[in-house]
Amino acid sequence: MSLIELRNVSKIYRTGNLEVAALSDLSLTFAAGEFAVLAGPSGSGKTTALNLIGCLDQPTSGQVLLEGRDMGEAKPKELADFRLQHIGFIFQSYNLIPVLTAAENAEFTLMLKGVPHVKRRQRVEQLFEELGISGLEDRKPADLSGGQQQRVAIARAMAAEPHVILADEPTANLDSRTAEELLALMRDLNNRRGTTFLFSSHDDRVIAQARRVIRLEDGCLHDDTGPLS
Repeated sequence: MSLIELRNVSKIYRTGNLEVAALSDLSLTFAAGEFAVLAGPSGSGKTTALNLIGCLDQPTSGQVLLEGRDMGEAKPKELADFRLQHIGFIFQSYNLIPVLTAAENAEFTLMLKGVPHVKRRQRVEQLFEELGISGLEDRKPADLSGGQQQRVAIARAMAAEPHVILADEPTANLDSRTAEELLALMRDLNNRRGTTFLFSSHDDRVIAQARRVIRLEDGCLHDDTGPLS
């Protein structure tokens, strides 16, 4: 069984009388453990596809199946619960909560899942060490560099041990050296933990690191290299 499957998925956005087809009849499958990127220019549909996979939006037609379950049949609370239990998110703007410390931000998903404080902190400290940000636990986001904030965001995404991590343009606001370091870290986490990573990006640095590159153009599949070693 595939971890993720898109079956003939289309997404149309309507504004008044205007219709924009963000995706058109897109079919894709992803196995567990992939390190893949949805690539393409702005407007190609890659972020829309990621939002559908992340249960943040619903297709106009077609099916999105996660672990064999048709998410179109799920109720809003079921979708929220599925995201909490199975999916981690990394955003280009980091999306850290300004009033919380780095550790509290990284613990946030675990807190929502009801994990006790001591276990949350132990898990986050382990991840901070792996990600090279030990000692920054008590700093607020405003006191961290962009690369440090994105490492905290990765820790938050990894903390609950999700089956898949969705990363939307994760290197967009980072300098080349920091971006390369973070991509190497995520690739290492993928190798050691088997966590599935799926990116949306037009960044050549991300595309070069991916084991599979799916190129979208105007909401349609243009090319799929397939899994690479």
